[in-house]
Amino acid sequence: MYYGLNKFFKNLLPKKLFYRSLIIVAAPIIILQLTISLVFFDSLWIKTNKGMTRAMVSEIKTFISAYENEKYDKLELINLFKENLDLNVSYVKTKLLPTKDMERWFSPMDRNLRRELKSKSLVYWFDATSYKDLIDLKINFENGYFQFYIPKKRVANSSARMFALWITFPAFLLIAIAIIFLKNQTRPIINLAKASEKFGRGEDIDEFRPSGALEIRQAGYEFEKMRKRITRHLNQRSEMLSGISHDLRTPLTRIKLQLALIKDEKISKKMSEDVQEMEKMLNEYLQFARSQSGESNETFDLSKLLQNIVSKYENKNISIETNEKMLLDGRKNLIQRCFNNLIDNACKYSKKINVKLKKSSNSILVIIDDDGPGIPKDEIENVFKPFYKIDKSRNVSKSSVGLGLSIASDIIQSHGGNIKLDKSPYNGLRVRIFLPY
Repeated sequence: MYYGLNKFFKNLLPKKLFYRSLIIVAAPIIILQLTISLVFFDSLWIKTNKGMTRAMVSEIKTFISAYENEKYDKLELINLFKENLDLNVSYVKTKLLPTKDMERWFSPMDRNLRRELKSKSLVYWFDATSYKDLIDLKINFENGYFQFYIPKKRVANSSARMFALWITFPAFLLIAIAIIFLKNQTRPIINLAKASEKFGRGEDIDEFRPSGALEIRQAGYEFEKMRKRITRHLNQRSEMLSGISHDLRTPLTRIKLQLALIKDEKISKKMSEDVQEMEKMLNEYLQFARSQSGESNETFDLSKLLQNIVSKYENKNISIETNEKMLLDGRKNLIQRCFNNLIDNACKYSKKINVKLKKSSNSILVIIDDDGPGIPKDEIENVFKPFYKIDKSRNVSKSSVGLGLSIASDIIQSHGGNIKLDKSPYNGLRVRIFLPY
């Protein structure tokens, strides 16, 4: 049960650091302001209003008692209360109190006034809604009633609105200041996350400058060190592979020249085939090395790119299903090399190939199906390793060094995507490529 409640509250919380920090800062301020407001409303405002209402009703009771006393002049008494106590009084003869109830059950002012009038055993009727600043109060007396017009400020404290303004304005001001500071604190984290995402996709990023708090700066410095180490390692690997491939071309060229001088055509042909196989291997090494090199991003139409790739094969057995224009931000040459490798592999081992392009809510899906022998499930993870070959079912291409799928996987992952292998509807291999956009 505790785990369920904990998970429920976690789902309610915002996912971003900025909004979580804002809750941590704003929640105590709001709770404090609400507590102060409730304490003020209960202990000061309501009690003050009760006291003011009690005093005003006592004045009305005093007026009625004095009016009943024959010693006092009635008109002079009315003028005296009007001038000194701000009570506008008149006596209406031979009329009954209105029967329509105008009291508001939700109004503290009406509730206090009703309670105090009942405590003085007065028969009354009042209306606090018809006039903006006055209360129309009628008190039954003999054959008629007293008509009182009482200012609302006599029974309600007018400072409540000002208090509400002063209690809410500082709260909003403090929250606004907190938002500005939190933005400045979370911006370095967002910049670090964006730099990590770009570096993970293989994009070139400028010199990262850590900022913010000491801990965030330290994380930024460590990221920059790690980025430089990884970049240096990748460059060294690519340069080494490229250098070896280039160096081997020289002796191969000499061998080809020497083979041209051999008179025995049978021996010359066999050795030429071996040389061609070695040249093909070197080309694959160079292609693998070039796939690691940097290239600037550009926005291009992936649908048009795939159509151009398929049209170059001039093969009726290769079909493509794509109509919608799909823009992708990435390295166009690398994406083209990736699909060339995948379609080349499909052409080597199958006859029928179908390329399908779809778009989902947050990614582009490319599906390549063929009717070849496919790949066993226990070998799916291995085929993405560099220089790995499945000897049992793919001995046809002896010159392959096992870099095609490895290059394709590196290119897709460097764009933040993913590549998966499965069984196709034609009982061959299905390649699914997910690319974010």
